[in-house]
Amino acid sequence: MRRHRRVKILATLGPASRDEKMIAKLAKAGADVFRINMSHSSHDVLADLVSKIRAVEADLNHPLGILVDLQGPKIRVGKFAGDAVELEDGARFTLDNDETEGTVDRVYLPHPEIFEAVEPGHRLLLDDGRIELKATAVEDGKIVTEVLHGGTLSNRKGVSVPDSLLSVGAMTDKDHADLLRALELNVDWVALSFVQRPEDIIEVRKIVQGQAGVLAKIEKPQAVQRLEEIIKLCDAFMIARGDLGVEMPLEKLPGLQKRMIRTARRFGKPVVVATQMLESMISSPVPTRAEVSDVSIAVFEGADAIMLSAESASGEFPVEAVETMNKVAVEVETDVNYPAIIRAQSHQPEATAADAISAATRQVAETLDLAAIVTYTSSGSTAIRAARERPYQPIIALSPNIRAVRRLSLVWGLHTVQMEESNSLEGMVDAACAMAYAEGFARPGDRVAITAGVPLGTPGATNMLRIAFVAQDGKGSS
Repeated sequence: MRRHRRVKILATLGPASRDEKMIAKLAKAGADVFRINMSHSSHDVLADLVSKIRAVEADLNHPLGILVDLQGPKIRVGKFAGDAVELEDGARFTLDNDETEGTVDRVYLPHPEIFEAVEPGHRLLLDDGRIELKATAVEDGKIVTEVLHGGTLSNRKGVSVPDSLLSVGAMTDKDHADLLRALELNVDWVALSFVQRPEDIIEVRKIVQGQAGVLAKIEKPQAVQRLEEIIKLCDAFMIARGDLGVEMPLEKLPGLQKRMIRTARRFGKPVVVATQMLESMISSPVPTRAEVSDVSIAVFEGADAIMLSAESASGEFPVEAVETMNKVAVEVETDVNYPAIIRAQSHQPEATAADAISAATRQVAETLDLAAIVTYTSSGSTAIRAARERPYQPIIALSPNIRAVRRLSLVWGLHTVQMEESNSLEGMVDAACAMAYAEGFARPGDRVAITAGVPLGTPGATNMLRIAFVAQDGKGSS
């Protein structure tokens, strides 16, 4: 299957999309990577979904990525007598370590790390930000607050502390067990929730050890403040606008999204834009005009991937949601303004041979109007460098490593194919031209640009650029 767009689509699997036939429909509709949310999945469900995705992949003969999203720490209040209370604006409300049922004056908070981190003046947001409290005093095992914005607070509602840096890491015992199981199943990406500091990424990388790509979810203000440090350590990151919009003023999100996408481009790291992109399609077969505009902005900005959450996991129209996202992306990328907007966001290459070769390849391909750029990549780094340049020409990424091929399903503009490694330079040129021809990107007489690392198979050593003609037999000649 050849996609007619460069941005990739992530589809979350759930009750509406767990059977193999539906997964196949989503892949045919345009899904490139499937997300499995461990907040709602057991290890048995995880193994079942991975097996079904791999079966669909084999049937379609098209690589599909799998992203396992770790739950992260969930901070919740305890239970109330009567199951709920009504908090009035200006009232005094206390969170404490008393396990008895809560009242309109207090509630149990079973998280000692919150008592250590919160200081007077800090905000506490409850129930996805619907209720806002401000700490007025912090005592031993007790946080006294003033209710800034009240409402109904019921059992086990979530708590966010946007002004406080928690001492606990982003990974819980559940996450650790889920991560180990995901690695056993050879998933392609693991997403770490509620990242606050670079050390959170280091902790996961020690466990993963290159077996999967590590994706950092940026959903806390503390992560935004240390964004560049985090980006340097992760393999990709996600702009998780849902939780980020709870902990930060909503009006800051559009500008922050643009800044993060451009930062990702500068560092050459894939970036995913997520949450509420086609939210109305959970219950409607068509999106709102505002949602279409939201998706188009992410595509215009050059995001590597755009994601569906509940739309494909539990919505009534999962296939239609993927089809809609695909159609919007194709339309944007054929818009007359798209090339200029993408090019305006380009950055100077790093002072390395690999980055210089990738930048030169884009320029040569556009100057000579080549049919395609073909990159040989073992680890995936050569292909990611090529994608960072956002060329007009399609990019074909060839690798003998199926895990690299699947992982690259997340990256902008890459058409990934697994093929055996060539033993010689001429064999590599022939194979590259043959693949460009076979995959429908080039015809006899067209020229393609070929990049690779020499000696062949050297990870991360992109140092060669070759121009070749596609001959009548599909092979190449310099």
